[in-house]
Amino acid sequence: MPARAKRLEFEVAVAEDGSARSGLGGPPIPVAEEWKAEHLVLAGLVRCTLASLGYHVRRAGLSVTSSGNAHGVVTQREDGVWGFVEIDAAFAVQLEPPPGADAARELIEKAERGCFVANSLQPRPRYRWSVDGKEIA
Repeated sequence: MPARAKRLEFEVAVAEDGSARSGLGGPPIPVAEEWKAEHLVLAGLVRCTLASLGYHVRRAGLSVTSSGNAHGVVTQREDGVWGFVEIDAAFAVQLEPPPGADAARELIEKAERGCFVANSLQPRPRYRWSVDGKEIA
C-alpha cells in the first residue's frame, strides 16, 4: 500500500470590515487600500518559496539569509476570466557555508518545486535567483 501524503490544512476568516484572521490566531491583517488580495497572493508566493528554501537548506546542513519580491500582471485572459497572466519572482540568498554552484542550483530547484503556492498558480512564476551575489540560471 503506498504511503499517504501528509495533509496540511489552513483556515482564514474575513470579517465584515474586511480584516482577515488566521485560524492559528495572531493579529489580524487589517484592511488597507494599499493591500489588495493580489498583493497577498504574491506575498504568499514569496514567503512560501523562502520557507521551502529554508527547509532544504537546513536539511543540507547550511544556514540561509534570504529575501524576495514578486510582480504580477492581472488582466482578462483569452478564456474570458480575469487572473494573473504574468508572475515574476526574484530572490537574493546568502548561504553559509557557500556551497558549489551545482549544490546551489539543486537547492533552488527544490525550493521552487516545494512551494505549494507556486504549484497552485497558473501561470507558473518565472524565477530569478541571486545566490551569494551571483545570478543563478
